[in-house]
Amino acid sequence: MKNRWWVVFGAIIIQISLGAVYIWSVFQTPLLAHFPAWNERQVTLPAQIILACFALGVIIAGRIQDKIGPRPVALAGGLLLAAGLMLASLTGHFEPAKALSWLTLTYSVLGGLGIGTAYVCPIATCVKWFPDKRGLITGLAVAGFGAGAFFFAPLAKALIDGGYYQLFGKNLFPLPAAGLFNTFLIFGLIFLVTIIGGAFFLKNPEPGYRPAGWNPAKEVTAAGGQKVNFSPSRMFRSWQFWLLWFVFLIGCGGGLMIIMKAAPIWQSVALSSLKEAGSMRLEQIASAGALAVSILAIFNSLGRIIWGKISDLSSRKSTLLAIFFIEGLTMLLLPQMKAFSIFLTGISMIGLCFGGLLAVLPAITADFFGTEHYGANYGWMFSAYGAGGILGPYLAARLMKTSAIVKIRQFQAGQENPVQTIVVGDYRLAFLLAGALCLAAAAALLLLKQPGVEENQ
Repeated sequence: MKNRWWVVFGAIIIQISLGAVYIWSVFQTPLLAHFPAWNERQVTLPAQIILACFALGVIIAGRIQDKIGPRPVALAGGLLLAAGLMLASLTGHFEPAKALSWLTLTYSVLGGLGIGTAYVCPIATCVKWFPDKRGLITGLAVAGFGAGAFFFAPLAKALIDGGYYQLFGKNLFPLPAAGLFNTFLIFGLIFLVTIIGGAFFLKNPEPGYRPAGWNPAKEVTAAGGQKVNFSPSRMFRSWQFWLLWFVFLIGCGGGLMIIMKAAPIWQSVALSSLKEAGSMRLEQIASAGALAVSILAIFNSLGRIIWGKISDLSSRKSTLLAIFFIEGLTMLLLPQMKAFSIFLTGISMIGLCFGGLLAVLPAITADFFGTEHYGANYGWMFSAYGAGGILGPYLAARLMKTSAIVKIRQFQAGQENPVQTIVVGDYRLAFLLAGALCLAAAAALLLLKQPGVEENQ
C-alpha cells in the first residue's frame, strides 16, 4: 500500500459504525414504554451482554486476524452485526419475557460478537503501519468508535418517533417514523454497507516494515536486552498485565456506567423535582437526553485523539494517572451537577477520560508486550472492557434507588389523560462508588513499570 493513511480511513469508517453500540440509552425509554412489565435491570441486560460479547469477540477475532489478516475477519464482523440487528427488529412480535431473551440473543450476543470481531482488525492493522505514532494513531483508529453515537443517537431518536434529524439541537432534515423495531432493521442495513466497505482498506504491512526515516527509540526488551514479543501465556505471567487489566476494568466500568445510561440518567435528574409532567415536557427531556448522548460521544471521540497524543509526548503511565484522577473526581462530583449545562460538562469530562483509556490501552499493550502476538494479546487486555461493561451498567441499575414516580399526561381534544408513569431513579451511590474506585486505580498505577525492564530509581 503506497499510502498508509488509507488504512486509517478504512478504520474510521468501520469504527464509526461500530460505535453505535453506545446509543443503547436512546432505546431504553421506548423499550420500557413498549414492554411496561420490564424493570430497570431487565432493560439494562442487553446493554451489559452486548459489551461482554463485544470483548469476547475481540479475544477470538484477535487471534484469528493474527493468522489470516484483518480484511476477512472485519468482513465477518460486519455480517454478524448486521444479522444481529436485523433479527432484533423482530423483538416486537414476542411477549415480554421471550422478547427480552430474543433481543439479548440477537442484538447483544450476535451484534456484540460482530462488533468485537470487526473492532480489533482496524486497531491491530494501524498499530503495525504506524509504530512511529502509536498513541496518536490508535487514538484516531478508535476515535470513530467514540464518535459513532454522535451521528447515530439522533438518527435513532428521529427514526423511532419521526421528526427532524438533529445535531446540537438544530433541525437538519425530517425523517418519517419507522418505529422502535424497524430502527434496528435500518441500522443493520446501514452497517452492512459501511463495515464491508471499510474492510477493503485493511491490509497488513510486509513483515519488518518501518516507516521511512523512523528509528525506534526503544523496543520491548527483557532484562538481558533482547527484543521480546510476549505470547499470551507469557503475558499472563507478568504482574503488569494483571495490574493494567484491573485498572482498565475500573475505568471502563465507570465510563460505561455513564455512556450506556446517559439518557435515562438525565431523565431522572430532570424529572426528580416533578410529580406530573405533560407529554411535551417529556419530549423536551428526551431530546435533551439524546443531545447528551451526542455530546458525550464527541468528547469520547476527542479523548481518544487528545490523550493518545499526550501519551506519545509524555508517557503512558503519567497519562493514565491523569485520566483516572480526573474521571474519579468528576464521578464524585456528578451527583451535584443537576443543571443541564453542568450535567453536560460532567459527563463530557467522563467521556473524555473514557476515550483516553481506549486510546492508551492498545498503545500500552504494544509497548509492554510487543506486536507479534498483538491481536491475541490486545484481545485479552480488552476483556477488561467487557467485564467493565457488565459491572458498570449493573452497578447503576443495582444501586439505583427510586426517588419518585412521575405521571406523564397527554393533551387530547381539550382533555388531559394519564398515559404512563416513569420511575425517577437516584444514581448517586453508584457514582460515588465508581469515583472512589477510579482514585484507587490511580494510586495503584504508581507501581507500574515496563515488564523485564529495571526502572532507574
